[in-house]
Amino acid sequence: MSDDSNDRLPEESGKSRPSRGLFGLFNRRGRDQGLRESIATLVQEAGHPAEEAGDEPELDRQERALIMNVLRLRDITADDVMIPRADIVAMPEALPFNEALDLMRRENHSRLPVYRDQLDDIAGMIHVKDLIAYVGDPEAFDIRPLLRQPLMIAPTIPVLDLLLQMRQRQMHMALVIDEYGSIDGLVTIEDLIETIVGDISDEHDDPVTTMWVERPDGSFDIDARLPVRQLEERLGAVLTDAEREAEIETVGGLVFRLAEHVPAKDEVLTHESGLEFRVLDADARHIRSLRMRVPDGWENKPLPTLKTQEDDRGS
Repeated sequence: MSDDSNDRLPEESGKSRPSRGLFGLFNRRGRDQGLRESIATLVQEAGHPAEEAGDEPELDRQERALIMNVLRLRDITADDVMIPRADIVAMPEALPFNEALDLMRRENHSRLPVYRDQLDDIAGMIHVKDLIAYVGDPEAFDIRPLLRQPLMIAPTIPVLDLLLQMRQRQMHMALVIDEYGSIDGLVTIEDLIETIVGDISDEHDDPVTTMWVERPDGSFDIDARLPVRQLEERLGAVLTDAEREAEIETVGGLVFRLAEHVPAKDEVLTHESGLEFRVLDADARHIRSLRMRVPDGWENKPLPTLKTQEDDRGS
C-alpha cells in the first residue's frame, strides 16, 4: 500500500448511493457522526432501493459484497484480525544502521515496532523513509529521535472503531496489549481495509498464495493460520463441543490442541472427526503449514446454530 495518508479510493461514478456513501466514510475526516451510525444509514438505503427507474443505480454484486463485509465487521474485534505476537517482526533499539535497513528490506515492511530489551518494552515505531536519510552517513544514525509514538489498543476494541481511530490519527499500525501490558499482537490499517475490500497487494508483496490448496490425491495443503470457520464452511461441522467452548480459531490451534505441544515436522495427528493432519512446517514456537486428509465417506454436518441475545430475550 502507498504510505500517503491521502491516497484516493477508486472512482465512485456510476455507483449506487449506499456504495458512494461507503466510500465517503473513508475519505471524510473530523466527522461528528459515528462510523456505526453512518453504516446503519447505508444499510437502510441498501435495503430500500429507489422505486423510480433511473433514480439510482442498483447495487451490483461487488457493492453488495462490500456492504456485507462492512456489516460483518460489527462483530469483529482487533483480536480477530491481529498478527499474533509470535509472528510480529520488530527491531531492537540498539540495532546498527546497516542491520536495521537489511531487516526492513528482508521483511518487506515499511514500518516496524522498535523495542528496548524485549518486545513488551516498546520504544516506538520506525518508518523506512527515516532510515533512507542516513544511507550516505550511517555513522550519524541514531534511532531514538526518529521513533514515533505507537497506537496501543485493547484486543476487544471493535474493528470499526479502530479503523476510525487510525484514520483520524493518520496512523497505519497499532499494537494490541493485554490487561497486564504485554504485547498480544499487531494490526495494520491494510489488514483492516482488506477485511472489507479483500486482499491488497503491491509490488513488494510475495506472489499471492492461498491458505487452502487441493492436491491431485485429494488431500489439502493448508496454512496453519486458516480460520476454523472457513474449514467448517467447506467441510461442515468439525470441532467437538469442548473444542468449540475452548474458542479454537485456527486449524493450527486445533492441531496444537490435539498434540498438546508444538508438533514437529512430519508428525501426524488424527482428529475425532476422522480428519488427519500431517505437519509440513513448524518451528519451536508454532505450526506453519499442514497437509490434511479427509476420510472416505465424509458427510457434511450442519454447523451449530449460535444463540444470540435476541434468542435469549425471546425465550
